[in-house]
Amino acid sequence: MDVYKSIDEVRGAIKKFKSDGKRIGFVPTMGALHEGHLSLIRLAKKHADVIVASIFVNPEQFGPNEDFDSYPRELEADLNKCEDEGVAIVFAPNRDDVYDKKKYIRIEVDELNRHMCGGSRPGFFEGILLIVNKLFNIISPDVAVFGQKDIQQFQIVSQMVREFNHDIELVMAPIERANDGLALSSRNKYLSDEEREIAPGLYRALTYVERQIKSGVETPSLLLKHQKSELEAKGFKIDYLNVFDKKTLRPVNALKEGGEYILAGAAWLGKTRLIDNFLIEL
Repeated sequence: MDVYKSIDEVRGAIKKFKSDGKRIGFVPTMGALHEGHLSLIRLAKKHADVIVASIFVNPEQFGPNEDFDSYPRELEADLNKCEDEGVAIVFAPNRDDVYDKKKYIRIEVDELNRHMCGGSRPGFFEGILLIVNKLFNIISPDVAVFGQKDIQQFQIVSQMVREFNHDIELVMAPIERANDGLALSSRNKYLSDEEREIAPGLYRALTYVERQIKSGVETPSLLLKHQKSELEAKGFKIDYLNVFDKKTLRPVNALKEGGEYILAGAAWLGKTRLIDNFLIEL
């Protein structure tokens, strides 16, 4: 496995693989790799000949009071995991390798970031699109794999790929969970032992609502309100818990046969922000 910090070097290495007719798969990460990330790499291997992973904690997607400085950084361990999974190239640049000191051009998102995580994290998805667009231009992958846990990110990146005409196939990997249902996340390391026991409550709340919807409930607002109250009683601070249209990412009050929806929630437990979702097709 080769590790590069330089854009020119990683481009040169990828060009050699492409000249041999190899299909390039790409998995962008912020490091602190866990089984969820590794599942993305394994899925990418089913769609490509050569796997490139990036490890970069992107400052542009953190707000002023968020956890950029404390976000877990475990590069040596991450590289070992990548090598064990058969990754060919890791692109692990420094901030100055990726961003100029002054940026004159930015990307804006319209409508798709008004709800869900975008509703409480202004600038978050603009920062994600900025780095993903850069990485797509640097790596030039044939296929890129993202996780369903960040479903809003996947939908917005998909829209960027369409509108910017990136010649890249996007693949969404299912959510990897702990035995008790908690969606795996690098930020789960922030949870205390007591909070870790409580954390699967978000998954259980969504599971209950999903089951009721599949049983025929068409207006789940009361169910959601009840689950919010239950979670708050356990110590969660709810950001959102709702059903959203899969395409527009807008909240939905009444579900219709043939519709595609995202049942999603985000909540704080102590200093840890947890997110989870289910895809629902009626």
